[in-house]
Amino acid sequence: MEGFDDDIHPDDGLPLQVLTNGVLSRVGGRDLTGPRQITVQRCDRAYAAAGTIACLRPVDPLSATKLVILDSRLREQRTIPLTGFPNRLRISPSGKMVAWTLFLNGHSYAGAGFSTRTGIMDIDTGHLVDNIEEFHIIRNGRPYQAADVNFWGVTFADDNRFYATMATEGHRYLVEGDINARTVRSRADNVECPSLSPDGTRIAFKAAVDGDPTRGWRLSVLDMATMRVTPLAETRSIDDQPEWLDNTAVAYALQRSDGINDIWSLPADGSGTPNLLVPGANSPALIS
Repeated sequence: MEGFDDDIHPDDGLPLQVLTNGVLSRVGGRDLTGPRQITVQRCDRAYAAAGTIACLRPVDPLSATKLVILDSRLREQRTIPLTGFPNRLRISPSGKMVAWTLFLNGHSYAGAGFSTRTGIMDIDTGHLVDNIEEFHIIRNGRPYQAADVNFWGVTFADDNRFYATMATEGHRYLVEGDINARTVRSRADNVECPSLSPDGTRIAFKAAVDGDPTRGWRLSVLDMATMRVTPLAETRSIDDQPEWLDNTAVAYALQRSDGINDIWSLPADGSGTPNLLVPGANSPALIS
């Protein structure tokens, strides 16, 4: 199957784009554990928004990667060669902007010794920010520069404003970025892989346990008005960028002992218990 057909509709239940064994797939209906539409599009990370699909596709094992932009029928619109190992990927709510994170060195955010590159592109014009480390950094209200700065995990508020993680001097910060002004400003400590809620009021993220990523991460939600953090009811360590299913629940991937990922969900207010949403899948994205 080259593209998605129209058999899955929002009225039939929650429609999600996922990866199944590294292949772009779609699942929907009342039971997300059931059959899914599987395409021939291979990705290591994928995302979808407003009819635009982005795919990070490895080219060879020596870190060559392609960013492939597809329309809703999986027709290729743009291809950008990149260097690094695929890690995070997001599209703005309008479907106009795409952001990605690649590992240049290392393969884990636990501890030190890794290096990332995070870029942003206007899909319509092709205008590219190769690395947001080029932006002017304001940390704790003051201009900041350091050789050890890394950024990852962009989430878009709109086509200009975004949030991401910045790491430097052993701290991981939530930063707010402005593409046009080419600036990022720190907003909070110990916030990794942020995901902005559909109403723009909260950020779901992974928080290093006791501020130490070697001890694992706890899924949490930050209220942007009060800056209050609510730990969620998932006590297993989650190394993923959550996806909001609506304004009340988030989804995330968790790797099993056999190396296979499953997608789970749980309420965003700290209540409830984790629910297995889609077995044998990762990289969830809600299809509107």
